[in-house]
Amino acid sequence: MSTENVKIVELNAENWYDCCELEVSTEQKEYMEPNAISIAQSKFEPTLKPYAIYDEEKIVGFLMYNTVQEELDGYWVYRIMVDKEHQGKGIGKAATKLMISEIAKLPNAKKIVVGYHPENFGAHNLYSSLGFIDNGDRFGKEMAVIKIVTE
Repeated sequence: MSTENVKIVELNAENWYDCCELEVSTEQKEYMEPNAISIAQSKFEPTLKPYAIYDEEKIVGFLMYNTVQEELDGYWVYRIMVDKEHQGKGIGKAATKLMISEIAKLPNAKKIVVGYHPENFGAHNLYSSLGFIDNGDRFGKEMAVIKIVTE
């Protein structure tokens, strides 16, 4: 299975609607908002950057991060999802790596932070495999894990 065809493209007039139609599995639904909510949020919070995740020419996922630093002096990942039909192929991991490269270009990028529900084991496995560390930070029902950005 190859992930070199995975790319992330900033949300635009051509791809936003396809992102709204993507769905996670039933078990994952309790952990995240629909993409349409995130896309709407990005229109009111202009520092948020939404992207479509492509596998070759097909839109298979969605991600969004903030371009200003927030809590824990880090850039926060707001959303990463891969459609239920395309999960388990390494697409989420490949897209997350691409996103980390984008965030690393932001001013003074030393930390990337992502919050997720402690029982979301898929998220936990993904982020720990990419070097995100749990330092015990908690925000409401979510745990926050941190990746130190290396130059």
